[in-house]
Amino acid sequence: MRQIDSQVLSDAVYRLVLEASFDLPAGVSAMLEAAAERETGTARVVLKTIIENAHIAAETRTAICQDCGLVVIFAEIGRDCHLTGDLYTALDDGVARAYQDGYLRKSSLADPLKRDSNTGDNLPAIVHVTIVAGDRITLHVAPKGGGSENMSTVDMLVPAAGRQGVIDRIVEQVVFAGGKPCPPLIIGVGLGGTMEKAAVLSKWALMREAGEASPEPEVAELENDILEAVNATGVGPMGLGGKTTALAVHVERHACHIASLPLAINLQCHAARHKSGII
Repeated sequence: MRQIDSQVLSDAVYRLVLEASFDLPAGVSAMLEAAAERETGTARVVLKTIIENAHIAAETRTAICQDCGLVVIFAEIGRDCHLTGDLYTALDDGVARAYQDGYLRKSSLADPLKRDSNTGDNLPAIVHVTIVAGDRITLHVAPKGGGSENMSTVDMLVPAAGRQGVIDRIVEQVVFAGGKPCPPLIIGVGLGGTMEKAAVLSKWALMREAGEASPEPEVAELENDILEAVNATGVGPMGLGGKTTALAVHVERHACHIASLPLAINLQCHAARHKSGII
């Protein structure tokens, strides 16, 4: 059994939160650069501005966006390791220190119905735990902004909707959202399971490297078809028109009840902030 000090875990979260807040993933930056070359007019200007903003954030170590998000953490815990302290306390400590030291906006309310109940430390983090083989802890950390999260949704489709119905519903949601989630988007799709399982899958899909296709050929084809349909809408960067409404679509699926077709659509803005690390 491998012992892991809780302070080591806390320090890892601290580092990952700051890196995610200041540095766009290389894959996202490359996709934005490629999109800017394809676009013309206003769409190109918008993309060039987004790229410049990301460069300034990285150079000055300041937040990519004024909405510094709620921190979502997927923690894969090896069954052969033992944490010397409470898992959730360690994760929250890392988050709180990062938001304080990084001058990141605190956006967490203790009571959703009391808008003056800001916790002052961006806690608690949203934590999803999975037990896996091995003696390591893998962390996936993603500060998720409110603008794109507000345009996300879970639908319980009828099974008769089928594959085309899934595509149509995602396109409908993207058009409805317009510029509010700050496109170009990365779209996380949770397909199957139950209502809550689909929602978690859609967020987990966003932890994948941007543009990395599903290893399942059938799912990869669905991702591509959704991406083409979304970009055909012409919503464009920041909703101002153009060819690039989304950079990528990531689909995660799960078995579901015969009478159900759960579909979760988690929209991620162009500031696709996430970092991973292994302890």
